[in-house]
Amino acid sequence: MAERRGQIVQLADFNPLQPARILAEMRSYWDSLRRGRAVPARSDIQPQGIRRALDYAFILERIAPGAARFRLAGQHLIDLMGMEVRGMAFCSLANSSSRGRLSDVLESVFRAPQLAQMTLHAKADYARPELSARMLLLPLSSDLGDVTRALGCIIAEGQIGVAPRRFDLIHDEVMPLLDGGKVLAPSPSGFGGDRRTGGRDGTPLRPLTLATGEPPARLADSPESRRAGFRVISLPQTHLPGATKS
Repeated sequence: MAERRGQIVQLADFNPLQPARILAEMRSYWDSLRRGRAVPARSDIQPQGIRRALDYAFILERIAPGAARFRLAGQHLIDLMGMEVRGMAFCSLANSSSRGRLSDVLESVFRAPQLAQMTLHAKADYARPELSARMLLLPLSSDLGDVTRALGCIIAEGQIGVAPRRFDLIHDEVMPLLDGGKVLAPSPSGFGGDRRTGGRDGTPLRPLTLATGEPPARLADSPESRRAGFRVISLPQTHLPGATKS
């Protein structure tokens, strides 16, 4: 009994909804689906496999460079946004000041592919208590074999208050598929080569070139330069029959 009195037990260690534990279980489940492949397929995901994390899970579909929409979402994300999020843009989770960086991290998950973990924060406001959250993104392949899907998990700690709640991205970390592998640093400059991607194999198309002698298009004109391109043309005066000349 004396030995037991000297032990300190942290009840948080036994909390099944502890964010770190849920994120670890999601990562472990994703790893178990790979079976020698770089990334698992979207069709491999089964709700039974993530029963404890199901309320915190979501599926993303890439729709453009740096942009994705929710295909499926658990109840926790619906509670945070105060509405059904299916079809909504992924960046709607973030405040406008963090959407650029969130988009960069998202695109690196699809392009590398690689994993990403983020720390989010929502400031306190009227009827909205302060919230902290952690999010994990894991790449998935579509039925066509291209990496345009992602399995995600978000867990916010604290009272949600009045929805929707939007977050600032305060920290992000990208991780390779395999330990010791290289990662692609999130960067908006990396999107240029992906905007003209050809075919399912991802082979870039040849850049557009102007034909010989073809003048380059002007990207932007000032109002002054546009006005300079106009000239006044004097039309000959015409007189209606029966009209008296002045």
